[in-house]
Amino acid sequence: MVDSVVNPAGERSGATGSARRGRESMGQFGALGLHLADARVEASVLGLLESVEAELRATVTSADPLVTEAARHLVDAGGKRFRPLLVSLGAQFGDPADPRVVSAAVVMELTHLATLYHDDVMDEAAVRRGAPSANSRWTNSVAILVGDYLFARAADLSADLGPEAVRLQARTFARLVHGQIAETVGPRDGQDPVAHYLGVIAEKTGSLIATSARFGGLFSGASAAHTEALAGYGETIGVAFQLSDDLLDIASESVQSGKTPGTDLREGVPTLPVLYALASDDSDAASVRLREILATGPLVDDALHAEALGLLRESPALKRARETVRSYAEEAREQLALLPETSSRRALESLCDYIADRTG
Repeated sequence: MVDSVVNPAGERSGATGSARRGRESMGQFGALGLHLADARVEASVLGLLESVEAELRATVTSADPLVTEAARHLVDAGGKRFRPLLVSLGAQFGDPADPRVVSAAVVMELTHLATLYHDDVMDEAAVRRGAPSANSRWTNSVAILVGDYLFARAADLSADLGPEAVRLQARTFARLVHGQIAETVGPRDGQDPVAHYLGVIAEKTGSLIATSARFGGLFSGASAAHTEALAGYGETIGVAFQLSDDLLDIASESVQSGKTPGTDLREGVPTLPVLYALASDDSDAASVRLREILATGPLVDDALHAEALGLLRESPALKRARETVRSYAEEAREQLALLPETSSRRALESLCDYIADRTG
C-alpha cells in the first residue's frame, strides 16, 4: 500500500493536534513530489485535511474505551493520508467548501485503515507505521473486529452522503476483497503471473484511490466528465505508485521505500521485477543464476539474498519494470487531459512526474 510514517503513534487529538497533523500532511507534499503553486488551492487542501483529521477521530470514537483505543491506534499513527489528499484535490474541480467533501474523505480513509488491520493479521505483521501493530498489541481477533468496526463506521458515514456513496463504497470494498482473495490464492492454472499481479494491485490499491478521486469530484459538484477523468487518473496513479514501491524495495540503497531494501525478496513476495526475472528467457549467466535463486522461494539466507539483490539491480527485469511504471504514470497523465488547465491539474500531473522519476 501507499503509506509511510508521518506522526508518532499515540499523538493526542484535539484542535492543536489536528492542525499540526494538517501541517505535517502539507509537509508530505514534497515527499510525494506534489507541487501546489497556488496559495488558494494550498489553503483549501490544508483546511480539508485538518477537518478530515478531526472527523476521523470523532467517527471512530465508541462507548467502549477499548474499541476507541484500538480504533484510534492507526488513526493516531498518521500516514500520508494519500486518499483524503486525492479527495481534496479532486474537489478543486468543483466546490471544495461543500461539507460532503470532508465526510467523503473520511469514508475513504476509514476504509483504507480497516484493510490495514486485516492485512496485518493475514501477514502476521508485528509493526505498522513505526508502532506495534494492532494484532500484536491486542490479538488477531481484536484486530479483525476493529477492522470490521471501521468498515461499519465508513458505511454509516456513506449513508449520510446518499445512496450513490453507499453503492460506490460497497463496490470498492468488493474489489478490495476480490484483490485480496486473488493475492491469497495466487495465479490460476494457465494465468500469466504478471497479469495476475497487476490485477491484484488494481483491485487492492487502485480501486480505493480511484474512488477517492471520484468522491472528490462527485461531492464537490464537478461535472460528470471531470469526475470520470479523476477516477481514471486515481486508479492508474494508484497502480503506478504501488509498482514504484516494488522497485524501490530493490533499487534503493536506503530506507527510501519505508522498509529495509530487499524485504519483499527476503519474504518471498513476488513483486513485478521478480516476476519479470522469472519469466525471462535470457540466457546470459547472470539471468540464469538469478532465476535459479528466485525459484527457491523466500531468501532467508543472507548470502543468497545479497546475491539476488545485486543481480536484480543490474537485470533487464528491473529495467522492464521501470518502463512499466513509467507507462502507468503516463497513462495517468493522459487521464487528466479532459480537466481544465489549472494549478490543481498541474499538481496531479506532478505526481506522475514524481513516480516516473523516483524509480530511476
